[in-house]
Amino acid sequence: MADDVKKNIDDEAEFITLEFDDGTEVEAEIMGIFEVEGKEYIALIPDDDSDDVYLYGYKEVSDEEFELIDIEDDDEFNKVVAEFDKLTEEDE
Repeated sequence: MADDVKKNIDDEAEFITLEFDDGTEVEAEIMGIFEVEGKEYIALIPDDDSDDVYLYGYKEVSDEEFELIDIEDDDEFNKVVAEFDKLTEEDE
């Protein structure tokens, strides 16, 4: 997982670059931001030909900057996954 990373995005940007602890970088499309129990989370689709979706806590720092927060608690992560699955099922 990525460390707590601040990312700058343009108003029109749909992709961000994630940098992981080992120094590797992955371009990821911003799929969307959603809320679970009063907290915001972000879903990212890596541009690596996998079916993976990365889920992080999301904190807006300014209009053009936000922070990604690792979800380290298993119960919290399971709730976020369940809500994400529910939202993506509704879109289909």
